[in-house]
Amino acid sequence: MTRRGNLWALVLGFLLLAGGAGAYTWHAATGRAASAGGAGAEAGFTLGSGSPGALWFRDTASGRVARLDAAAPGGRTARGPRCDRFHAAGDTALCLQRRPGVPARSFVLVLDRRLREQRRMSLPGIPDRARVSASGNVLAWTTFATGDSYATSAFSTRTSILDLRTGYLIKNIEEIPLSLGGRRHHAPDVNYWGVSFARDDNRFYATVATGGHTYLVEGDLGNWSARALKENVECPSLSPDGTRIAYKKKVSEDPRAPWRLHVLDLATLREHPLAESRSVDDQASWTGPGTLAYAYGGAVWTVPADGTGAPRRAAAGASSPVVPR
Repeated sequence: MTRRGNLWALVLGFLLLAGGAGAYTWHAATGRAASAGGAGAEAGFTLGSGSPGALWFRDTASGRVARLDAAAPGGRTARGPRCDRFHAAGDTALCLQRRPGVPARSFVLVLDRRLREQRRMSLPGIPDRARVSASGNVLAWTTFATGDSYATSAFSTRTSILDLRTGYLIKNIEEIPLSLGGRRHHAPDVNYWGVSFARDDNRFYATVATGGHTYLVEGDLGNWSARALKENVECPSLSPDGTRIAYKKKVSEDPRAPWRLHVLDLATLREHPLAESRSVDDQASWTGPGTLAYAYGGAVWTVPADGTGAPRRAAAGASSPVVPR
């Protein structure tokens, strides 16, 4: 073989090797993605199963949706789909998934009562918050578009709302007309996250950040409007009776521990701190009229909503707590 022939043989061999390696990498990545998100709920594991008032959550070890089950090994059953964020109410569950790969991909899955997938949509950003209205008709989710923590100013979120009755999807609620201090507020830095729905499927509460401040806003989907109610409120969670909001309040400038959980009376706008004094970065969930659950330190904890008592660990290796109703 000539010198030129040897050179072409080397080039061809390199290209074949590179192509083969590229094909393997692609195949391996897609295989991992399929296995990461492909597990659905096992038969019989439905929102109606288990004892009434049972706590459901994401099991950290398996990534699957689980519930407390005193009769099961370890006191829990993890037989649901794989999710990074989970919430459920009525006959609907919401599952946010992030799959590995280059680039990583995220998805929102709408599930029925049997936790079977009914709809899937690609999701920009990193899954962060998920909420289902009490009727199961309206869903909301928040993703980090940039950054991955509320403790810094270098983040941006995107919050979407989906009405299952009409199929109407609001991809980003940032365009909703906002009233701040009784006046229409226009600013390029308006940022929403952490939606919580009222029982009428129309009114909602959320956090809005603008001008370096955060506010609790009350939104009206029918009138397509929102108004700020109170400053320094993040990740609101409306109580089952619609009278109180649980939320995290910034109480320190220390980025390692900036928040404390509080409860706000909507009629008087008076607030009180909860017995949980640690800095919780979560959207708490009402497990009943007088108790809240939240994720902290890799576990799910509960605490009384009236400020009394003490935090109690409900499930180790868990997040996204909810009691489906």
